[in-house]
Amino acid sequence: MATATMAADTGQKAGFWIRAIAYLIDAVILLVVQYILSLVLRDAAGIVSFVVGIAYFVYFWSASGGGMTPGMRVFGLRVIRTDGSALTITQAVIRYVGLIVAAIPFAIGLIWVAFDSNKQGWHDKIASTYVVKR
Repeated sequence: MATATMAADTGQKAGFWIRAIAYLIDAVILLVVQYILSLVLRDAAGIVSFVVGIAYFVYFWSASGGGMTPGMRVFGLRVIRTDGSALTITQAVIRYVGLIVAAIPFAIGLIWVAFDSNKQGWHDKIASTYVVKR
């Protein structure tokens, strides 16, 4: 575990802009899926879209998805815990809830990545995660 911690501390952490562009790629993918589902499931489209969003990020951020969403994969980025290990599903859910919390106050918690010495947004701090370049 000491090696994983050392790798997390010394690994190159991803900055604001590359993370924002990766998220935009993920947002486009999600919008297409959510649009198709809204055509099929008109009455339940809102709740289905919410569940699809959670499932998407939790799957890809956890060990099951390798810690990389498709957008992150394009740039070679990966979400890891601050000790260097992969996220569990529970930790990925905590990070997703933190993402929502970070976005609420005019996205200040997301922009925080640009100014934090460890390149962590509020959601990263809440979930004890880093986004690193592989």
